[in-house]
Amino acid sequence: MRQRWPARLWVVRHGQSAGNVARDAAYAAGHARIDLAVRDVDVPLSPLGETQAQALGRWFAAFPENEKPEIILSSPYVRARQTAKAICEAGGIIGEARPPIVDERLREREFGVFDLLTGAGIREKYPDLAAQRALLGKFYHRAPGGESWADVILRLRSALDTISLHHADRRVVIVCHQVVVLCIRYILEEMDEAQVLAIDKQGDVVNCGILEYDFEPDGDDRLCAPKLVRYNFAAPLVEEQAPVTSEPDAMVAAR
Repeated sequence: MRQRWPARLWVVRHGQSAGNVARDAAYAAGHARIDLAVRDVDVPLSPLGETQAQALGRWFAAFPENEKPEIILSSPYVRARQTAKAICEAGGIIGEARPPIVDERLREREFGVFDLLTGAGIREKYPDLAAQRALLGKFYHRAPGGESWADVILRLRSALDTISLHHADRRVVIVCHQVVVLCIRYILEEMDEAQVLAIDKQGDVVNCGILEYDFEPDGDDRLCAPKLVRYNFAAPLVEEQAPVTSEPDAMVAAR
């Protein structure tokens, strides 16, 4: 039996969020806490993020009909759903505008007690946990009430299995978050801890940047191997003259 995968997969980080802006302000001022009055799940796009999402939607909309995405899935976080909705409203999905499929397994990494703290705030409030994280590394360290990268990978394996089951041979877009983008690369390219952290160290994932895979059958036409087409592709924004941003998420210290 042939292995089931989408025909094409695009993984997109959401547009710039109000949390990205607040995070930058907190670090610039040397504050211990990021000034946000809402839950991370409720943080919306910034005005610039809305512009980026609309530009990305128009880029997808310009595809020929036989190459355009057919299915769009989204993290339940507001900034991701707004980005996915903008793609749909721009005509970036085949057929009439339809709501994105929301899957909680695509959500942002949960930060637990580190939520809304800058690096300085973590070291000040939780020095023992900061030392533990420095020893274990962010791939395996789990703050109380939060997730490690390995935890995120566990739920993403399940999400990718569902996508393969329900959307095999379809063209699929996933709208999610920075760590989720990197963890999907880890899974599909069969990386190890050092490899994925080296990619992370090279720079942040671009807001509305594209990770794209093709799935090609191997010699016996039964197994499909993911083929990386491009990563951190920002041309849709450049073409639309929308500013390119790559700010870490609000909780960059705990990524």
